[in-house]
Amino acid sequence: MLTIIGCGNLNRSDDAVGVIIAQRLQQHLAKNPHPDVRVYDCGTAGMEVMFQARGSKQLVIIDASSTGSEPGAVFKVPGEELEALPEPSYNLHDFRWDNALAAGRKIFQNDFPQDVTVYLIEAANLDLGLELTPIVKQSADLVFAELSKLISQHLAV
Repeated sequence: MLTIIGCGNLNRSDDAVGVIIAQRLQQHLAKNPHPDVRVYDCGTAGMEVMFQARGSKQLVIIDASSTGSEPGAVFKVPGEELEALPEPSYNLHDFRWDNALAAGRKIFQNDFPQDVTVYLIEAANLDLGLELTPIVKQSADLVFAELSKLISQHLAV
């Protein structure tokens, strides 16, 4: 089972990139269905990421990043390099996808994917807005193409 999860906020310009790619992949899968591929838009809900990933063999997470790198830069990172146990908090908004990776592995153990890849696309603009900047849209197209290819390879298995 391959699970792809897009994260982000549709109201904050480039922060929406993960969600937009996930929505495009959902449309792609609607035309080319496969029982072993699932795509979710988890927005900013880290807890949902943890539960949707459960039971998968392979997990891909897509999100925007804000590291000061060149806008539009795409980072493909092994999940274990990014997972982080959450700080004690009573606010679920503080529970992010990086926390979901660590907590999911701890809670679900063998029922949580070991093969995790995270695509981070460097944002140019995180202000309120409903459009991706052109440079981030270009990067989104590249990541969409790469993930479409991954889905096709999964179909061939």
